[in-house]
Amino acid sequence: MGMVLPCGYGQNPAKQAAIKAKLPQKVEAITVNKVCGSSLKSAMLAAQAIQCGDADVIVAGGMENMSMAPYYLEKGRWGHRMGPGKIEDHMVHDGLWDIVNDFHMGMSNELICEKWEVSRKDQDLFAEESYAKALKGIENGVFKEEIVPVTIQLRGGKTKLFDTDECPVPTSYESLEKMRPAFKKDGVGTAGNASVISDGAAAVVMMSREKAEELGCTIMATVGAQASAAIELEHVLMAPILAIPKVLKKEGITADDIELFEINEAFSGTSVAINRVLELDTNIVNVNGGSVAIGHPIGASGARLLTTLLYEMKRRDLKRGLASLCLGGGEAVALIVKR
Repeated sequence: MGMVLPCGYGQNPAKQAAIKAKLPQKVEAITVNKVCGSSLKSAMLAAQAIQCGDADVIVAGGMENMSMAPYYLEKGRWGHRMGPGKIEDHMVHDGLWDIVNDFHMGMSNELICEKWEVSRKDQDLFAEESYAKALKGIENGVFKEEIVPVTIQLRGGKTKLFDTDECPVPTSYESLEKMRPAFKKDGVGTAGNASVISDGAAAVVMMSREKAEELGCTIMATVGAQASAAIELEHVLMAPILAIPKVLKKEGITADDIELFEINEAFSGTSVAINRVLELDTNIVNVNGGSVAIGHPIGASGARLLTTLLYEMKRRDLKRGLASLCLGGGEAVALIVKR
């Protein structure tokens, strides 16, 4: 299971998840941290393990509780000798900060928008569309199949059935254009056209075709080529422009052969730039909205993209899909699935 912000959760959160899911304690587990690509990388590693004969059945995914990420004292163990101390935000420092360039991921979006000439209007229009697509998807029930309802205990003995994402809300271009820059004075990135900080978890069950047939499982898709790639760190969010062509080449196809894309929407400006650079048909990219509207629980987003992709391919009876995410360190991951 992918997880980027494990501080305070104890040893091997993936094992904890397995135990809470009532899997036998003899089942092995590994917590994967490849930043925003963690849970898609989990699926990629699972595929490799099965192909190598190291495993029969693997539950691969990710989880993140960004709203409960703690603050910590950097020098708390040995004491503050002199001068002011600092309380560090685990979520920002370990999840959203470029340690090499010493800036927030939002600054990478600003640099990308300057280089690839993406305007504030381009971003706000993209965000408006992402919210509209997500809300339409919720209204039409397209997410129901992929969401496991959770019963939440409330005060007074009451319960609430949680089965619908909270992030997508009615949003207009007019409201978005009024928002202030969030990352740079006179910048183009805002809280409205960036992905939503959120909590979430997602997982897929993976096995060989032979094992699936032996167990009588319905096969949703077959794993195709997978790839990772890296770009200069300041343009980290654009790394999918390298990972996507790389995985297509490994599969021996072109972008025209992909019928559906799920590419993470870390920031609207970057999503606009990626679509332009790769000359993608935006009618088949994130058709039910993306992280700008749905949320970006960083360690879980890759598996969420993969799950959404699989169910939409099933609905449309499509043969090939591709999921990709950028991730800290100037990298990206990409995976092709086939039906």
